[in-house]
Amino acid sequence: MPFIKIKTSTEISPEQEVKIKTGLGQAIRLVPGKSEQFLLLEFEDRCRMWLRGQKDDPIAYIEAAIFGNDDHEGFDAFTAAVTKIFVEELKIRPENIYIKFEDIGVWGAQGMCIDRNRYR
Repeated sequence: MPFIKIKTSTEISPEQEVKIKTGLGQAIRLVPGKSEQFLLLEFEDRCRMWLRGQKDDPIAYIEAAIFGNDDHEGFDAFTAAVTKIFVEELKIRPENIYIKFEDIGVWGAQGMCIDRNRYR
């Protein structure tokens, strides 16, 4: 299950949230074996964020935790798609968008522990 956590210094309207959610649902398909069906999202807007000693420009910090993709296949295309979404929807410049990837080796979901090492 992919989990994407979004922090922005800007406000996200309900309409923008739906558009971003939809865009991320499409973007996650660029990572092999991932889909919106299992995508979990968290939005946190109006964060106090500073970048390069300034706080006036809109900023986005995105964490993408992805299970079982040791080779990081699709991460380049996913990064480009996510950047485009935030440029278009929130008018955040690409140089102010940061995406952190986290490799997930073990998930607990649906009352079970899922370990990628068991399925190799």
